[in-house]
Parts: sequence; structure tokens; C-alpha cells
Amino acid sequence: MTNKAVVSLTTGLEDPEKVTVAFLVSVGAAEQGRETLMFLTKEAVRLALHGVAVGVACEGCPPLAALLARYAEAGGRYLVCPICFEAKGLDGDGLIDGAELGGTAVLWQWIGEDPAVTFSY
Repeated sequence: MTNKAVVSLTTGLEDPEKVTVAFLVSVGAAEQGRETLMFLTKEAVRLALHGVAVGVACEGCPPLAALLARYAEAGGRYLVCPICFEAKGLDGDGLIDGAELGGTAVLWQWIGEDPAVTFSY
């Protein structure tokens, strides 16, 4: 069994249900003890900024802030595409805990020689 999970997310709050599902999968992996990395690209890079991932996607859905807190508590990390981030003119000083700018080379270094379970949203 692999101990690493990568969740690739390209969508931001324009589709809050998709974001919620990606976080539910990530939280589940991290809380099961897997090393978990969310690779944020396109509009999803904004979710790595303080105060952005808020709200509730649907009736019965958990609040995004609660999912982020659970993910952090379980040791989950974020890798934020620097090309997407810089193209949007965002400030790297506003990154949430556990988030760092890094592209595909850093992603592959993190995976290393180990197999990884992957999901893409």
C-alpha cells in the first residue's frame, strides 16, 4: 500500500462543491495517516491565501474553513503553482500554513520513488 496521496485541484470558489469534494478526499487521506499533498493550480491557487477558503458549498456540506483546519491538523500540505499564482498577481506573504510555492518538479520530488494515489478535480 502506498502512503502518499496527491490531490490536484484546478478549481477555486467558482465551483465550491468541487472544492469541497477535493478537500473531503484530502482530509480523509491525511486523517488516515497518509502523507497528503494538494497541488493547487489555475483558480485553486487563491485557496492557499488567508481568508479565501470560507463559506459552505451546499446544504449539509461542511464549512470550508473547518475542512482546512482538519487538513492542517492531520499534517496535510499544499503545493501552489508559482506560474498560476504570479500570473494572478497574488502575494506570497499571504499563504496559509502548510502552503508553499512550487511547480511540477517539486511535486515529483515530493512523490519520489514511492507510488502515490492521485485524484484530480
